[in-house]
Amino acid sequence: MRRARPLFLLAILVISGYVAVTYRHQLAEIRRNAPPAPKPLEQGVNATATDWHWEKSSGNGPAVAVRAKNFRQIKEPSRFELEKVDLKIYRGDGKSYDRVISERAIFDMAEAFLYSEGEADITMGEEEGKTPSPARLIHIKSSGIRFDSKTGKAETDREATFVFERGEGKAVGAVYDPSTRELLLRSKAELVWYDRKSANPRPMKVEAGQVLYLENDSKVVLSPWAKLSRGNMTLEGKGALVTLDKNGIRQVDTTAAKGADKFPGRVLDYAADQLTMSLNEKSEVEKIKGVGNATLTTTTEFAVTNTHSNQVDLDFDATGNESILRRALATGQTVVESKPVARPGRLPAETRILRSETVEMTMRTGGKEIDAIDTPTPGVLEFLPNRPGQRRRRVDGDRFHILYGAANTLESFRTNNARTRTENEPKQGKPQPPALTSSNELQAQFAKSGEMIRLEQSGDFRYEEADRKARSERALLDQTSNRITLIQDARVWDSTGATSADQIVLDQKSEDFTAEGHVNSSRLPDRKGSGSAMLSKDEPTQARAAKMVTRDKQSLVIYDGNAILWQGANRLQADHIEIERKNGLLRANGRVVSQLIDQQNDAGAARKNAAPVFTLITAPSMTYSDKDRVAHYTGGVFLRRAGLDVRSRELRAYLKDESKQKDKKESESSLEKATADGSVIIVQVAADRTRRGTSEHADYYVDEQKIVLVQGQPELQDSLRGVTRGKQLTYFAGDDRLLVNGVPAQPAVSKIRRK
Repeated sequence: MRRARPLFLLAILVISGYVAVTYRHQLAEIRRNAPPAPKPLEQGVNATATDWHWEKSSGNGPAVAVRAKNFRQIKEPSRFELEKVDLKIYRGDGKSYDRVISERAIFDMAEAFLYSEGEADITMGEEEGKTPSPARLIHIKSSGIRFDSKTGKAETDREATFVFERGEGKAVGAVYDPSTRELLLRSKAELVWYDRKSANPRPMKVEAGQVLYLENDSKVVLSPWAKLSRGNMTLEGKGALVTLDKNGIRQVDTTAAKGADKFPGRVLDYAADQLTMSLNEKSEVEKIKGVGNATLTTTTEFAVTNTHSNQVDLDFDATGNESILRRALATGQTVVESKPVARPGRLPAETRILRSETVEMTMRTGGKEIDAIDTPTPGVLEFLPNRPGQRRRRVDGDRFHILYGAANTLESFRTNNARTRTENEPKQGKPQPPALTSSNELQAQFAKSGEMIRLEQSGDFRYEEADRKARSERALLDQTSNRITLIQDARVWDSTGATSADQIVLDQKSEDFTAEGHVNSSRLPDRKGSGSAMLSKDEPTQARAAKMVTRDKQSLVIYDGNAILWQGANRLQADHIEIERKNGLLRANGRVVSQLIDQQNDAGAARKNAAPVFTLITAPSMTYSDKDRVAHYTGGVFLRRAGLDVRSRELRAYLKDESKQKDKKESESSLEKATADGSVIIVQVAADRTRRGTSEHADYYVDEQKIVLVQGQPELQDSLRGVTRGKQLTYFAGDDRLLVNGVPAQPAVSKIRRK
């Protein structure tokens, strides 16, 4: 046992040495592998950290959560300096939040705000594991942003840009309040909406001095001015309210508004005190409504059309990538003025002005040209001259339907209960009365030049120009010839007379007319005439014929077709009758029949109950001259008068001058004398005798009842006294007197028949 003690001591020493060596080795190893000691904190810094996280909760869950890659806590003032910041500001539901990402930021714990001097990226409306809703603002980028962790409000006074589902924008200065979901763009605001999914997106650009985006209400308030533009369309106003939905802009409301839609060959301008623009889901314009001092101007290469009213409603067809004007409705004291554009080598048409309470305008396919204009309310259409030869016209009617052709040229219009007024040019410096018409219906047609070429009125047509008037069932105005055609129950009259017929054509320039079909005419006597029995200055002239024509301002009057002309009991009938009033001539051709009645003066008044005495003359033709009061009948004449018949190849009837008969005290005949030439045969038939005279020439004196036969071989056969021949035979129809003038070489021969 004692021998083993030294062995235990040796073992203990060996173990102790091994342990000591091992300890020193391990200690050295530990020292070699130990991390370096941390650097001392900078002066004024309380702490630093990585992957820093801070949260603030509310009753519904987290309110604010901040994460940063690097963190420094500053002593004075108390704040945190963060790098690679991720800030989440939760909304009321505790699930969705607005997110801010920034490279560097300062977080003040005491004041509870975060400030990013550099660029920051804000994403609004995020939710864990979900994609943000369309049409909401998605990203905002700016610098110098201050975030209030108490309210979640973010603001900057620097330029900010933002991107959302259907567009983008920018502004100088912005404030976003997540509690109210309102974004305020303080100045130089600009928004652009477009369809990112479209192959050919057409952006809608919105500009304003200031923009307030109300996310909860899907509204955008633009102030103090606003401008919207898309392609060819622009809209400006004194501020605006923009209504959104998930697809973008759906409505724009603005004041003191003016807009334009410009296309090649057509410009559409509009303005109003208040204006509402409605858009479809693709933000294409569908409707525009302007209220208060509303105006609409359409400009083409041919005309400028201005519309003024209390309210204008515009309907558009959104086709492809543009909105095409389809219809315009103007209500409230509407005035539409269309003025032609001056073009080289083309005379301008009249300026047209349409007035009505309501005017509806429809456009042709493509929206560049007017198709039709309608007024469901009474209206007035005026034509104002733009060059010499045009006359000012006005048409009043209950309703107007106006059709347009190519290039916005007026093609036709119609209206009912129509009234027209056409101004006449002055004559010799004196104003002339206008031409007035009225009818139940009216329709006008225009040439491609814009000039009216035809006007048709029907239903109780009436016409008036100075003392000249007309009426018919239907009337046509040919503007080219300046003629009016009256159809069915036509009648024309003035201070000098009247004419009725189935149809009458009036020449407005010359004042002449042509009447056809059942013509009836009357004309007051011409006081300047001589006053013969055939054209008496005291009796109106009546006429009937198949046709009547006046020429040279009615100084020449022609009757055709079974014409009858009469003054009192005096009558003239023929196939064709002409009256030259200026020269005092009257011509008749074809089956001429004239009837003259003896006149009675004061002495004859006692026998007023006696049968009238007529002179009846028939012939193929007749010419009467008022200058010498002679009616010349030719072509085989027959005269009959109170038991006296005269036949000859031609006959001249000398009519009395009425003005020279006033002092006579006995009955006077209209016929003063008659001279017959060529195969003259005169037959007198009385109750107790018959006389038959023949010669080549005969004179018949009416008042004396004297008959003179000369030339040829004058002969008188008397049923009581036999046959008498001589160079000149004179006998009196009222008694037995007979005068025979012979010559030495050829004495008179008488053969007396005794009882």
